Amino acid sequence: LLQVQPPARAAPLTARGPAACYGTSITSAKIQVNGVHLHYQQTGEGSHAVLLLPGMLGSGQTDFGPQLKSMNKQLFTVVAWDPRGYGKSIPPSRDFPPDFFERDAKDAVDLMQALKFKKFSLLGWSDGGITALIAAARYPNLIHKLVVWGANASVTQEDVRIYNGIRDVSKWSEKVKKPLEELYGHKYFAETCEAWVDGISRFAENSDGNICQQLLPDIKCPTFIIHGEKDPLVPQAHAEYIHKHIKGSR
Repeated sequence: LLQVQPPARAAPLTARGPAACYGTSITSAKIQVNGVHLHYQQTGEGSHAVLLLPGMLGSGQTDFGPQLKSMNKQLFTVVAWDPRGYGKSIPPSRDFPPDFFERDAKDAVDLMQALKFKKFSLLGWSDGGITALIAAARYPNLIHKLVVWGANASVTQEDVRIYNGIRDVSKWSEKVKKPLEELYGHKYFAETCEAWVDGISRFAENSDGNICQQLLPDIKCPTFIIHGEKDPLVPQAHAEYIHKHIKGSR
């Protein structure tokens, strides 16, 4: 979906904006956006800019290490970000006001604009997928293409039951827990996970458990929805709902 068609007479791919000095190495930096210092990693020199949006408690490095290393650096300029309160975008500490997904969407788009990308694609998973859906709907002129996986546009009572099952991080598998404990320390990791469960569960109190259902018809860019058949946190009905309500999505 993200392949860039070269012109018939292939002109050399030129980097846009700050990508010129990146090449194939991965650069790590911070930039001030909306009153906070957001951490991001950037690599590649392709004309197609993509932003990678991590999931709950995730960061660019923990969620997208393989993509940062292996995505085609001639086709793409790849940016992976740490949303405020996650990864290296601390301070501030992470909180979950009712509009935290909207806040993340604005931060993500404003980050890419601060980096001088005029148009870019979004690849979001889990909470990053929800953030990407909102960003694509709110800023249709800026988003080139959209890929989401493990995302949901609403929260059901069944979802709340599933979320409460991961509230206590001491019950997590070692494989999933270890990189996050190394990133945050046990206390911040445990407290932020509890706060996330409370924050996302609040959407279940809305009519239809709505997070961003009403925005899906506003997404105009080519959209690809991926879902893991054995996803333990997000039932497949969520992916089917998103597909049904984004016109022309696959």
